[in-house]
Formats: sequence, structure tokens, C-alpha cells
Amino acid sequence: MEKIIRRSLDNEQFLKLRQATERIAAALSKRLASHLEVLRPLFIPRKLLGSYVKSAAMEEVPGAEKAFATLQERYAAVSGRPFGLSRKLQPPLVPISHQLEIAPFQHALDFPDLGERHIMIISPTQWVVSYGSECPLDRLRAMINEKETRQPEDMQQAIINHLIPGVFLNYFPGLARLLEDLRYQVETKELTDLGGLPVLILKAPVETFLPPNDFILQITQLSGIAAFQEIVNPEAIDRIPDPLQRMLRDLLG
Repeated sequence: MEKIIRRSLDNEQFLKLRQATERIAAALSKRLASHLEVLRPLFIPRKLLGSYVKSAAMEEVPGAEKAFATLQERYAAVSGRPFGLSRKLQPPLVPISHQLEIAPFQHALDFPDLGERHIMIISPTQWVVSYGSECPLDRLRAMINEKETRQPEDMQQAIINHLIPGVFLNYFPGLARLLEDLRYQVETKELTDLGGLPVLILKAPVETFLPPNDFILQITQLSGIAAFQEIVNPEAIDRIPDPLQRMLRDLLG
């Protein structure tokens, strides 16, 4: 489970902070989407993989062979269970969307006293970055959980589209530094429910917390939805770090 601060709330505090969190989450998500739209030309898959991905311009790109080998290695590590896909990618890959998409990062909160029950915790300040496809994470999870018929080609493309952003930053570290200058924390996290699929996470510098487990359980039982959103800590907003300010202070000695 993700490490996160715990804090008790009464019902009135929860309702007020939940509404504020939803507004903040929407604003931060819109902000990130606009940043990624501006940066999209720098993340064109062909610039990383060259002729290893189908494109109208099939020119060679320096370093594409090594980048594809990295993608192949990461794909092979996760394509088995629970997906049941072939471990070998056959180049050239089908065309990959140039559109970057984001989805809120989720993780499971287990309740051992209730058997195998768990509740999905949704972050309002962390997002999974991928290339656009017809198989986003929620559909991929539905296939794994047999709530939707498995479509091997869609599953493979979804895995590839979630792996490439992380590979991109490996070979173009300047992009990671640019994102950090925009105040995003750049991380790679493994989605344990998807075979440890490593995905690129961008995190806004806003602290969140969760109430105690019994409060979460009460709220989810009332809503009938086994999901709960982390809550933004209002006091932490005034403590948002400024990397540029810190760097300049360090230079002052």
C-alpha cells in the first residue's frame, strides 16, 4: 500500500474537504493536461523508436535500437501473468497515438479483517501518463478481472502505450527535468494488480491524507462504491516547495 498520512475527521469536516478536494483535483488535472499538450511534440513515439514503429516517415533514429530493446525487456517482464500474452514484440509496432493521456493513480487498501475485501484509493494529485488508446487502465482491469472479454491486441497495445513514456524519459532525461521545473514529481510505480506494470507517474506537490479505515469503510458502505478519494491537506498548500527558490538559496551559501 502507498504510505500516506492518516487524520481523523468528523462528517462535517469530511464533506467540506471532499468538495474542496474535488475542485482542486479538477484544476490540477486540467493544468497537467494543458502542460502535456504543449509538450506533446517532444513525446512523439517516432523520435524514440524510429523505424521500430509504423509511421508515414520511417526514417532511422539514433538510439532507436537500444530504446526498442528496453521496451522489449520491460514488456516481456509483464506480458505473462495476468495477461497471458506473447513475450515477444514484433517490429514495426502498429502506429502509436501522439496524444498523451492521464488517469488518476489508484491503489488498493486492504481490509484483512473482512477477508479478501479491498477498497480502491484514488489520488487527486497523482496521475498515470500514457499514450491514448482504446484500452485505458479501467478497461484493461476489466479484462483481467473477466468483467469484459479479453482482447489480446488491445491489451498488448495498452501495455505498450503505458511503458513508452517511462522509456522516453530514460533516453531523454531533459524532459524529466522540464517536468520537475513545472513542479511535478516524476516517478515510476508498479501497478501490482496488473502484473507489476511499471507506469510513469506525475505528482503535484500537494500533500494528501486519508481518514482511519473504519471511517473509509463507513463512507464506502453508504455510497455502495468500493472506492475512496484521498483528501487534500489544506494546511500543506502554504508549504508547497519551490525548487527554483531552494536552488538559488543553496547558491547563496
